[in-house]
Amino acid sequence: MGLILARVRRVLLTAAAILVFLVLAGATYQGASTALERRRFPHPGRLVDVGGHQLHLYCIGEGTPPVVLEAPATGMSAAWGWVQPDVAQVTRVCTYDRAGLGWSESGDRGYDPAAVPSELQALLDHAGETGPFVIGGQGLGAALATLYAAQFGAEVAALVLVDPPMPDQPARPSVTRLLNASPWLARAGVLRATRMLSTHASGLPDVAAGPLRAFLNRPDHLTRAASELARWDETVAMAASAALDPAIPVIGVEAAGPSHTALLTDPERGAVVSAALRTVVERRRVPAPAEAAGPR
Repeated sequence: MGLILARVRRVLLTAAAILVFLVLAGATYQGASTALERRRFPHPGRLVDVGGHQLHLYCIGEGTPPVVLEAPATGMSAAWGWVQPDVAQVTRVCTYDRAGLGWSESGDRGYDPAAVPSELQALLDHAGETGPFVIGGQGLGAALATLYAAQFGAEVAALVLVDPPMPDQPARPSVTRLLNASPWLARAGVLRATRMLSTHASGLPDVAAGPLRAFLNRPDHLTRAASELARWDETVAMAASAALDPAIPVIGVEAAGPSHTALLTDPERGAVVSAALRTVVERRRVPAPAEAAGPR
């Protein structure tokens, strides 16, 4: 009996040593890869102070009304890789990273859906971007876009909701559990080795897919993404009960489907969203004074 116990003890110690080695090797792999990605994928836009922390804002194109896009759950500014450059052919388009996501700093407080609209408004004000804006959002971003329109209606020319979540579609527990575990899996290099989450960026243009893959392997990004998803039901309920100015046009678009973490990676679906935004921009465009006066 003592011999059997000794053998079991040796097996367990060997297994534990192997596990520790794998975790340390994975953590080293994760750290080295993250350092390389920081140099490979610098932020394309501006870091703007919004009161104690900086948010990343990326604007391209010229024209009015400008478009501002809210990313879906687990996403960031790069998630609009098909849409932003297309719509920027007709007007100015801004994407940004919510606090703690992508290139943005997290700040001192955790995720609060009620605070997202005011942070976005502070970002636009401090960056010198002026409305009224066409506000668009996908998935969770559609709910947050609705909250912005309810709070800052005077700044909104139109609201475009892509795959807006419904109160009767709660966050799936399996997805929430995976995201809750993802920061630890990322630290150990497991996510990077298995590409469990980073494959979700496949299909986007390379300039957008690269950064998004990188951040889908980053513990800091995933920690905030998990916090957002944990309050999915609350965020969606707040959006459903938000009082919108009836003068604000609201346009719904079905594109990526009802998945809580769906991204617009398919170019054809991205084109559907781009077309909807471009149509809204053209309809809401205010003619220049000379044009409005007509020929003399």
